[in-house]
Amino acid sequence: MIKREEVKHIAKLSRINLTKEEEQRMEKDLSSILDYFESLKKADVSDVKESFGVSRLSNVLRQDAKEEHDIREKLLKLVPETKDNFIKVKSVF
Repeated sequence: MIKREEVKHIAKLSRINLTKEEEQRMEKDLSSILDYFESLKKADVSDVKESFGVSRLSNVLRQDAKEEHDIREKLLKLVPETKDNFIKVKSVF
Protein backbone atom coordinates (compact mmCIF):
# COMPACT_ATOMS: atom_id res chain seq x y z
CA MET A 1 0.00 0.00 0.00
CA ILE A 2 1.29 3.44 -0.92
CA LYS A 3 1.66 5.95 1.92
CA ARG A 4 0.31 9.49 2.10
CA GLU A 5 3.85 10.93 2.10
CA GLU A 6 4.55 9.13 -1.19
CA VAL A 7 1.37 10.59 -2.71
CA LYS A 8 2.46 14.05 -1.61
CA HIS A 9 5.92 13.47 -3.09
CA ILE A 10 4.46 12.30 -6.43
CA ALA A 11 2.13 15.30 -6.48
CA LYS A 12 5.07 17.63 -5.79
CA LEU A 13 7.11 16.06 -8.61
CA SER A 14 4.10 16.38 -10.93
CA ARG A 15 3.52 19.95 -9.76
CA ILE A 16 -0.06 19.14 -8.82
CA ASN A 17 -1.77 20.67 -5.81
CA LEU A 18 -3.99 18.10 -4.09
CA THR A 19 -6.54 18.66 -1.35
CA LYS A 20 -6.67 16.29 1.63
CA GLU A 21 -9.60 14.42 0.04
CA GLU A 22 -7.72 14.08 -3.27
CA GLU A 23 -4.64 12.82 -1.44
CA GLN A 24 -6.75 10.16 0.28
CA ARG A 25 -8.37 9.13 -3.02
CA MET A 26 -4.99 9.04 -4.80
CA GLU A 27 -3.58 6.90 -2.02
CA LYS A 28 -6.30 4.31 -2.67
CA ASP A 29 -6.15 4.60 -6.48
CA LEU A 30 -2.37 4.35 -6.73
CA SER A 31 -2.33 1.44 -4.30
CA SER A 32 -4.87 -0.47 -6.39
CA ILE A 33 -2.85 0.22 -9.56
CA LEU A 34 0.35 -1.04 -7.94
CA ASP A 35 -1.49 -4.10 -6.59
CA TYR A 36 -2.67 -4.86 -10.11
CA PHE A 37 0.90 -4.73 -11.38
CA GLU A 38 1.92 -7.15 -8.63
CA SER A 39 -0.79 -9.57 -9.77
CA LEU A 40 0.52 -9.29 -13.35
CA LYS A 41 4.00 -10.24 -12.15
CA LYS A 42 2.54 -13.47 -10.71
CA ALA A 43 0.82 -14.47 -13.97
CA ASP A 44 2.17 -17.60 -15.66
CA VAL A 45 3.27 -16.62 -19.16
CA SER A 46 5.71 -19.46 -19.76
CA ASP A 47 3.68 -20.87 -22.66
CA VAL A 48 3.06 -17.49 -24.35
CA LYS A 49 5.17 -16.74 -27.41
CA GLU A 50 7.02 -13.45 -27.56
CA SER A 51 5.78 -10.92 -30.06
CA PHE A 52 7.48 -7.78 -31.22
CA GLY A 53 4.55 -6.23 -33.04
CA VAL A 54 0.90 -6.03 -32.23
CA SER A 55 -0.27 -5.96 -35.82
CA ARG A 56 0.29 -8.30 -38.70
CA LEU A 57 -0.62 -5.59 -41.20
CA SER A 58 1.83 -4.42 -43.81
CA ASN A 59 1.76 -1.62 -46.32
CA VAL A 60 0.66 -2.52 -49.81
CA LEU A 61 2.49 -0.34 -52.26
CA ARG A 62 1.72 0.23 -55.88
CA GLN A 63 3.90 1.49 -58.66
CA ASP A 64 3.52 5.19 -59.40
CA ALA A 65 2.24 5.67 -62.90
CA LYS A 66 1.17 8.72 -64.79
CA GLU A 67 -2.50 8.54 -65.67
CA GLU A 68 -3.69 10.41 -68.70
CA HIS A 69 -6.94 12.32 -68.31
CA ASP A 70 -8.66 14.28 -71.00
CA ILE A 71 -10.34 16.57 -68.52
CA ARG A 72 -8.93 19.87 -69.82
CA GLU A 73 -10.80 19.74 -73.12
CA LYS A 74 -13.98 18.56 -71.42
CA LEU A 75 -13.80 21.44 -68.96
CA LEU A 76 -13.01 24.03 -71.61
CA LYS A 77 -16.09 22.94 -73.58
CA LEU A 78 -18.32 23.55 -70.54
CA VAL A 79 -17.34 27.15 -69.80
CA PRO A 80 -18.80 30.14 -71.63
CA GLU A 81 -15.48 31.82 -72.54
CA THR A 82 -11.91 30.65 -73.05
CA LYS A 83 -8.70 32.30 -74.15
CA ASP A 84 -5.49 30.46 -75.12
CA ASN A 85 -6.75 27.17 -73.59
CA PHE A 86 -7.57 28.90 -70.25
CA ILE A 87 -10.91 29.72 -68.68
CA LYS A 88 -11.70 33.40 -69.04
CA VAL A 89 -13.30 34.97 -65.95
CA LYS A 90 -14.19 38.47 -64.81
CA SER A 91 -11.47 40.47 -63.09
CA VAL A 92 -11.32 39.93 -59.34
CA PHE A 93 -10.05 43.44 -58.53
